[in-house]
Amino acid sequence: MISILVANSKGGCGKTTIATHLAAAFAAGGLPTALADSDRQRSSLGWLRSRPSWAPQIKGLDWVRANKAPPKNTQRLVIDSPAALRGPKTRRLVSLADVIVVPVLPSAFDQGSTAAFVDKLQELKPIRRNRKPFALIRNRVRRGSRAAARLDGFLEELGTQDVGWLPDRAIYNDMAWRGLSIFDLETKQALAMQKDWIALIRYIENEGLILDDNLV
Repeated sequence: MISILVANSKGGCGKTTIATHLAAAFAAGGLPTALADSDRQRSSLGWLRSRPSWAPQIKGLDWVRANKAPPKNTQRLVIDSPAALRGPKTRRLVSLADVIVVPVLPSAFDQGSTAAFVDKLQELKPIRRNRKPFALIRNRVRRGSRAAARLDGFLEELGTQDVGWLPDRAIYNDMAWRGLSIFDLETKQALAMQKDWIALIRYIENEGLILDDNLV
């Protein structure tokens, strides 16, 4: 099983959208998938409750008060972290993850908070010793904009692994209301948008294979 933690101490950066889409992508690929929600708002669990019966099944886990073990056949576990993640909870969730994904928006406020969060992550022993891979993903980006250019410069200066960008599209919010993702659709638009996620999914899968090899 590969566990993916989607985390940032800054609220509103799109953690839940990314967590639910990753879970849907894995499920659509035929992998038994669980989605753990550790945020008090339980937005990921709300998304699952709205999910239609015809969509690929995803097991929901309420991790707000305690961590419940995923079903034994689970191959992918996606963890949606709470906002204002810090201290002991950060260490606990990081300890449970194999790969960590940090969303960042093209905003001065988000970039400052993300830089501080990355500094805290790099102080943790598993990450400091390169046992836990983590990468940033640019979220809600309008390619070619000044904000996107500033975000590129921020990531270059930060010097942390990044795995591409996700565009700012209204369809993500529309799908959320229905418990769906672009990976549940076969429209021309959805199929084109799925390509935006390839770099992130490949990163997770490649790091997971490395992890498996190291455990053999």
